[in-house]
Formats: sequence, structure tokens, C-alpha cells
Amino acid sequence: MAELAASAGFGEPLEVRAIADGWQVVEFGKANELGPMVSVLAQATGTPTIAAMFLDSDCGFVHAATPDGRSWEALLDRAMCEEYEAPLDRFPVERAVSDSLAWSAAAGLTPDQEVLTRALTDSMTFAESLFSVLLVGLGIPGSELPNETD
Repeated sequence: MAELAASAGFGEPLEVRAIADGWQVVEFGKANELGPMVSVLAQATGTPTIAAMFLDSDCGFVHAATPDGRSWEALLDRAMCEEYEAPLDRFPVERAVSDSLAWSAAAGLTPDQEVLTRALTDSMTFAESLFSVLLVGLGIPGSELPNETD
């Protein structure tokens, strides 16, 4: 996995954690051009891929792709993303929910639309916590809701 991620432009992983059924969570220090890198990695591995980039744990940019080239993107913690002057209109929630449901189905998972919508509309202290909610909503085995209650 590390070699494929490096060839896609992610660099060396800081942490790799297997969660279940072949799914892994891999943390990288920095990533530029996240969308194209996720697509390259999905094609190289032959598996659906999802990644997020966080700005000071305040907001997150999510990119996901399937091996056949379909992709989607979303924001995590839209209120904070607005403070960072992210172009919210470029990331409509309805489209992200629809595309994430299709991505989940393509991955052979069972998504939860209510949890997906929550991940893409709620705010939490740490945007990384919303990414955990997103993974649960996508139906990724072994993913868990965060303990955070704000």
C-alpha cells in the first residue's frame, strides 16, 4: 500500500491502521492535488478510495474515487470551511450525499444516508471526527462513530 500511495503522490505514510475486511486508514503528513491522487490510487489498487485533507482540524476537504474513474468531493464542517473562505457552492451537500451513496454501493457497502448527511452538514470540534462519521455513513467495516458530543 505504501508504495502505491507514494506512486500516486501521497508520500510516505505516517500511520497505517487496518480497520476490517481489507479496509485501511492511512495518515499522511501532506498531500497536494488530493483529487487526482485519489483517482490514481483507486485505479492502481483496483478498489474504491477516499481521502480527506484537514485545515487545522477545523474543516476538511474529502475526495473519493472508484477504479472506473467516478469521483466525488465534499466538505466537512461547512461552517468552518466558510470561515476559511472555501467555495461552498462548489460542494453542494445534496450532490455529495448522492455521489457518496453511489460510491458506497460501488464498493459493495451498505450506506446510511442519514449518517452521511449528518457527516456532511454537522459541525464538531475536530473535522477529523466528522470524517469518522462519514466513514460510518459510507458503511466502511470497522469504522466507528467518534465519542465527541458537541
